[in-house]
Amino acid sequence: MAVPKKKTSKSKRDKRRATWRNKAVLAAAKALSLGKSILTKRGNFVYPGDEETTEEN
Repeated sequence: MAVPKKKTSKSKRDKRRATWRNKAVLAAAKALSLGKSILTKRGNFVYPGDEETTEEN
């Protein structure tokens, strides 16, 4: 079984965790921005409900 040869320093551990957390923060911000743009119907999104109603008119 693989065993680490030396203990990982606290700075390396903290750096890894900070990177992981920053990725999560960026992903959350991107998702929130996308959700807001969908709700306000801005951007290049295709809304299936809108297409059906325009075809009937």
